[in-house]
Amino acid sequence: MPQLSETVFAPELDGGQWIQHGPVSLKALRDKATVLIDFWDYTCVNCIRTLPYVAAWNKRYKHSGLVVVGVHAPEFSFAREGSHVVEAAARFGLEYPIVLDNEYAIWRAYSNRFWPAKYLVDAKGRIRYYHYGEGAYQETELAIQGLIRELNPAASLPPPMEPVRDSDRPGAVCYRVTPELYLGYARGQFGNFESIVRDRPHDYRDAGPHVEGMPYLAGRWLVEQESARSEAVGAGISLKYTAKDVNLVMAPPAGVSVRAEISLEIGQRAGEDVKFEGDRGFITVDRPRMYNVVANESVISGSLTIRAEAEGLAAYAFTFISCVAS
Repeated sequence: MPQLSETVFAPELDGGQWIQHGPVSLKALRDKATVLIDFWDYTCVNCIRTLPYVAAWNKRYKHSGLVVVGVHAPEFSFAREGSHVVEAAARFGLEYPIVLDNEYAIWRAYSNRFWPAKYLVDAKGRIRYYHYGEGAYQETELAIQGLIRELNPAASLPPPMEPVRDSDRPGAVCYRVTPELYLGYARGQFGNFESIVRDRPHDYRDAGPHVEGMPYLAGRWLVEQESARSEAVGAGISLKYTAKDVNLVMAPPAGVSVRAEISLEIGQRAGEDVKFEGDRGFITVDRPRMYNVVANESVISGSLTIRAEAEGLAAYAFTFISCVAS
């Protein structure tokens, strides 16, 4: 269990904007509560996969002395907008206090470097447990129960919750898959032979063949620091990958929705955000968020192409799922 060997007091949750409940003062909660601090971003696939557990722990233990706080640290600039986070919190069923950490003040105070990251603070204000990334759900819940019992030895607590996905169960296999791919020039790389033109529209040619794990642009795109934005109907992104699921963070132009056509190689299964008209698959991009493009039954090698049906479709990052039930 990743517990601290030295005494580290949790910094106060200062410097952000509280958008749901709160503010929460750790000092005011001394000798009254155990606090679970969850650093997350609403577009982060690993964060999204942990949220059912965090939401359930809040419901299970809020009357036993647990206070859950979500610290939303945005990975992309659009995620700084509070209305997007409020909508996402409602969609994911998050009922606990949430603070926007747009300037990363709380992130820096905790010397945090990961999405998601969980810190468990005892009733004396000390960080007693932490976990980065997905997994260790039962271990984390047992740590929560341990600190609740320190505060109230007579607390009646349930057994740890069952896994919400088969891939979370013991014995699940996690494969080496395509790593996260960014589609802006600050952190991304493209497979096109020609150089990427920064911050102005350019007509790209996808001459093939494709190397796995490299996105290829075709048609007119504006590549900015964080994203690639379609500048013409039919502008495409192609990708060869290895994964179970493929997700893509996308955003429409302000105030409108746009569609993207999805072409999948035979043997792949379309994701939950893909709707079909005959044999043609489409995703309606109506808000900035993560969209599930591919949902295979197991980890496979595949390829896909996404074509914008209008100008202004912004693509930020591909993410991939690696774990399957054994």
